[in-house]
Amino acid sequence: MADVTTTEETAPVAAEHGQDEHGHDQGFWRTYVFSVDHKVIGIQYAITGLLFLLFGFSLMMLMRWQIAYPGEPIPLIGEWLGDERAPGGIMLPEFYNQLGAMHGTIMVFLGVVPLAVGGFGNFVLPLQIGAPDMAFPKLNMASYWAFFPGGVIMFASFFVPGGAANSGWTSYAPLSVFATTGQTMWLTGMIFLITSSLLGSVNFIVTTVQLRAPGMSFMRLPFFVWAQLVTAFLLLLAFPPLEAAGVLQLMDRVAGTSFFMPSGLVYADAAYGGSGGGSVLLWQHLFWFLAHPEVYVLILPALGIVTEIVANNTRKPVWGYRVLVASLVVLGFLSFIVWAHHMFLTGMGTTMSAFFQTTTMIISIPSVVILSALFISLYGGSIRFTTPMLFALAFLPMFGIGGLTGLPLGLAAPDLHLHDTYYVIGHFHYVVAPGTLMALFGGIYYWFPKATGRKMNDLLGKIHFWGSFIAINVVFMPMFIQGLSGMNRRMYDGGEQYVMNQDVLYLNEVISIGAWTLGFFQLFFIYNFFNSIKNGEKVGANPWNATTLEWQAPSPPPHGNFSKPPVAHRGPYEYSVPGAAQDFVMQGEPDQAVADPAKV
Repeated sequence: MADVTTTEETAPVAAEHGQDEHGHDQGFWRTYVFSVDHKVIGIQYAITGLLFLLFGFSLMMLMRWQIAYPGEPIPLIGEWLGDERAPGGIMLPEFYNQLGAMHGTIMVFLGVVPLAVGGFGNFVLPLQIGAPDMAFPKLNMASYWAFFPGGVIMFASFFVPGGAANSGWTSYAPLSVFATTGQTMWLTGMIFLITSSLLGSVNFIVTTVQLRAPGMSFMRLPFFVWAQLVTAFLLLLAFPPLEAAGVLQLMDRVAGTSFFMPSGLVYADAAYGGSGGGSVLLWQHLFWFLAHPEVYVLILPALGIVTEIVANNTRKPVWGYRVLVASLVVLGFLSFIVWAHHMFLTGMGTTMSAFFQTTTMIISIPSVVILSALFISLYGGSIRFTTPMLFALAFLPMFGIGGLTGLPLGLAAPDLHLHDTYYVIGHFHYVVAPGTLMALFGGIYYWFPKATGRKMNDLLGKIHFWGSFIAINVVFMPMFIQGLSGMNRRMYDGGEQYVMNQDVLYLNEVISIGAWTLGFFQLFFIYNFFNSIKNGEKVGANPWNATTLEWQAPSPPPHGNFSKPPVAHRGPYEYSVPGAAQDFVMQGEPDQAVADPAKV
């Protein structure tokens, strides 16, 4: 197996970690804080994203108490929240709205996207294409340090007078223009976060196009790299309209403009003093033009992660690689022409409504193709039920449920009934919680050995998986029942004031218990993650017997990643090749090293 790095070869190379290209020690701050190494930046993104996911999840657990037991004091921490949020431990409606708006914002923009794109993308993509680093290392550092202040601003908004943003994660005008100071901080934070994504997306595109190893043609790229490349284009093209809209809404709030404020508004028993003439629907168009591609920004990296794990643990090539890639590109393109299916209730004409219904039905086709290819890839495989594989297998039906339940929302007639109900929450969360988050957890378990040189504990991982899988379905499946009954979302009292909700109110408590149980099982992951960094089982460069180039680098990879420049000799998923000495053939392995000598 010539050209494949061994642990003996990597020892002197790994000793150079934390040094620049001339071998000089850069010190703690340049090595771990203001690093330009893609691996350190990827880990920074991942750790920060995981912390924000925990914070955003905690906000939701507070909300679930109020929904399940409206008007009752929050146990344990209720008195700590203060009288301006929860006098006597009883949550105020204004604080509930803050929790709802910030939960959505934090989980999407500060949790899933930084982990899926900033974390996995930064760490894994250069390794998989055989690059020594990202194309623009300093731009990469700037990307993280634009993201981090955005997150700090969002977090700090809870402590300003009036509290955090309370106009929903969509920040719809005119409500958001009249809102408290926290809304200004929300807009400022979003500008930082969008800038970060734009800097990162440019870097991913240039790196993938320019820094591929010799022999790494586009049709030899791992599917994960394709997923990150398409995601980068989505970020680059969809985020600028929202950044512009954020600046305009900020001007409406602080400079008295009226980009989104129509004439004739009456607010607090007085005529609105702005110039008027703006359009509230303009904000919705600009927001959803980003927010629907954003859904695929959440999904595509997850699909890439799952594909890598499925190929590795079935010990066979992915079925229909070229079809998968083509579907990915079509999915990315179509995501830009479906945004107004979020706006059927705004009074658009039947012609426009018919157009967006049609494009929404069409975009389901490439999603089904990708999902079907992954299911077919399982057929005939020698499946290893490792912890990463369990999460990947769970992703497939969960993403399928999320996609299937979205079809009625893409048709104007059923959407009239289902819009803004718990059905929408169930649909979206099946895509990004049992779906994307399952894939991200699988990716952490899968690439943790590459980042640390140690494996996470398998027993704790499987407890984490089974507990999370059951609990997360208890949380979101009943929401479809509540939504179909007409229960509206964003109800401070859990909907108990409406007669039509009485038969499904009991599900509020069931869902809340499921949410708190889900939180409990994350403790196994948190302990496993941090304990394994120091005490996990030590492993070599390729503990999963995988084929792609990142497993040719030492674990953890040193500065520059590879002891010698890699060369891609074949496609990314050469498993169970007839006549090969082993059941996997690495991309960087020369042809003459592949054959079994006994069969030559």
